[in-house]
Amino acid sequence: MRSCTHGHMDLKRRLQLYLIGLILGGLMAWGFFGNRLSNTAWMPEDRIKLRLKSTLLKAHPTAEAQMAQWPTDLNAVRASIDSAEVLFNDTRRSGDSLYYSIQASIAGRKALLTVLALRDYRADSTATLWELKGR
Repeated sequence: MRSCTHGHMDLKRRLQLYLIGLILGGLMAWGFFGNRLSNTAWMPEDRIKLRLKSTLLKAHPTAEAQMAQWPTDLNAVRASIDSAEVLFNDTRRSGDSLYYSIQASIAGRKALLTVLALRDYRADSTATLWELKGR
């Protein structure tokens, strides 16, 4: 009887080739897609931030007073949403409204925002800054 080892790979060799293929595949994907490889615009947090950044057009009188004391304005608040974090555990639902809790940095200070938006954005897409507190 002959032992037939020709044509069979041991486990170590298979893992080495698999790892090389994984690295080459990753490099090729990064080369083709670049920054789009990690595009997360479809994720819930990014969708909420996109919606609020484009629809945050007014502030509750309490929030206007808080912005005056900060001091900041609605444009700076809107600009801070890109790098902000939506705190899903602190977000409240009330009937047809959502009170988003957002942690951001405004004018060099950490802030906790509460932004009111309707659950059904087709009825009214405008978001309102409800509260601005220091963190």
